[in-house]
Amino acid sequence: MEDTHVYYLHKAVALSKYGMENGFGGPFGCIIVKDGAIVGEGYNKVTSTNDPTAHAEVVAIRDACKNLNTFQLNGCILYTSCEPCPMCMGAIYWARPQQVFYANTRLDAANIGFDDKLIYDEIKLDDLSQRKIPFVHIKLDAATQVFADWQSNIQKIDY
Repeated sequence: MEDTHVYYLHKAVALSKYGMENGFGGPFGCIIVKDGAIVGEGYNKVTSTNDPTAHAEVVAIRDACKNLNTFQLNGCILYTSCEPCPMCMGAIYWARPQQVFYANTRLDAANIGFDDKLIYDEIKLDDLSQRKIPFVHIKLDAATQVFADWQSNIQKIDY
């Protein structure tokens, strides 16, 4: 089984190299596998699309969900060329794959200029006003009402 995981990690690494060499973005690639078939793939497209969320994992999750016609990746395995950043980790948890395998670590990424330490540090702050980008809460009755409407909507799709 380990050989299978190494095989798929090599596929993710090949995508990272392809995206980097063709000027799409940073050196990151990802594939998503279900029942032995690749159902989603992506490489970093941040600089080529001017989209800071176009990380390899997010691109691959979007591709897999489109191909599987679902918003969750139950029973899927995600293979990525590098330990996911905090944003991608959040997307992975929302997508709910079965498991994640990665090649390079966050320290490896930091050593080549992709350091997410600031974000990890910011997440830990309990006082949101102390963040580098302050987060300010403004209570709005209209926003509360939208949540109440969602909660009472019998046609909603829970996730």
